[in-house]
Amino acid sequence: MKEATKLEAAIVQSEPEVERGAGGRTGHYRWVICALLFFAATINYIDRQVIGILKPTLQEEIGWNEVEYSWIVFSFQAAYALGLLAVGRLMDWLGTRKGFSLAIIFWSVAAMGHALARSVMGFSVARFLLGLGESGSFPASIKTVAEWFPKRERALATGIFNAGTNVGALVTPLIVPVITIAWGWEWAFILTGAIGFLWLVFWLMFYRRPEEHPKLSKAELAHIRSDPPEPAIKIPWVKLFPHRQTWAFALGKFMTDPIWWVYLFWLPDFLNKRHGLGLKDFGLPLVIIYLIADIGSVGGWLSSALIKRGWSINAGRKTAMLVCALCVVPIVFASQTSNLWVAVVLIGLAAAAHQGWSANIFTLVSDTFPRQAVGSVVGIGGMAGAIGGMLIARMVGEILERTGSYVPIFIIAASAYLLALLVIHLLVPRLEPADL
Repeated sequence: MKEATKLEAAIVQSEPEVERGAGGRTGHYRWVICALLFFAATINYIDRQVIGILKPTLQEEIGWNEVEYSWIVFSFQAAYALGLLAVGRLMDWLGTRKGFSLAIIFWSVAAMGHALARSVMGFSVARFLLGLGESGSFPASIKTVAEWFPKRERALATGIFNAGTNVGALVTPLIVPVITIAWGWEWAFILTGAIGFLWLVFWLMFYRRPEEHPKLSKAELAHIRSDPPEPAIKIPWVKLFPHRQTWAFALGKFMTDPIWWVYLFWLPDFLNKRHGLGLKDFGLPLVIIYLIADIGSVGGWLSSALIKRGWSINAGRKTAMLVCALCVVPIVFASQTSNLWVAVVLIGLAAAAHQGWSANIFTLVSDTFPRQAVGSVVGIGGMAGAIGGMLIARMVGEILERTGSYVPIFIIAASAYLLALLVIHLLVPRLEPADL
């Protein structure tokens, strides 16, 4: 219980005074829940990224080629896409306490199960199970935020927990080489996978629905439930697909999400093949890339700033997205330079631009759909992005196996965002709301 007290104290100290209300009367327990979601996102990204860090090591030890590795990545993406189809309904049925517990148990066991794999098929099965389990993380977190925060705080809470993905991307290249060098690659999967069970203890200890929580004050519960009641209107998926706004978001995700997956699963290999970095060496370059990527949230700020200056929503969003798309273009030179740190900066700039792009493309949904449909449209787009990830995995594997060069891959990355913006503009030239 001392750990619980320390966690709550840390959240209270970090919470802005304006959110707690005068004298702390509103309460702070919802931020404890947000902290748990942050750590879940961190663990989620650690578990999915381990194989990318270990790719050169495993490729040498087990002997798979580039095409075989692409099938392993494909398995994760396929399961992730399939999981997004059903996991939302599962969370609604089980509730977030049970649903999130089931998801993290499932993916943690799958993550640890990689240690038993000795073939392409073994790793593919482990990755498929990992993708299936990890598909529950984001829907469960969004549902938890909706249960524990009033609308005016949900964007902040979502931003805080989503920051855990960047922390996971930063931590993995630091801890996985240390574990691998000390005890072997099997233990890298076992120890990182086991972290999920530690999180589960705190989740079961702290989480209940707000109405059932013994530590939640009446004042904070009233704050959480302070939004005016909404009509319970359900908009079926079938009514969303005919709209150009749905396809603009889905195709934008389909064309650009795969680039982020390439960073996660192939950057260590690129640094190994192009710059000769081994397991002991590429931790710092990867950390710097993801630190630069954290700055990408400025892309979301830019569109808001332009709109506040009198720009239309259409002009503000698309201008910010154009800036982000242009910042990705120089990545094509990262595959050609012989200077490691020039390549790191160029890839970091592209990763930061992706983060800014993501902030804006998600906002397009709330710009064009009523709140009752936002979750469904985001789910459709997430599935489209995962399908794009499946295809890029196979494409990258074939390119590397046939050419051994990352130049075509970075050309694809450099052009993807500009092409996606063109498609979005052609489908919704004025960002008008969908007529539902």
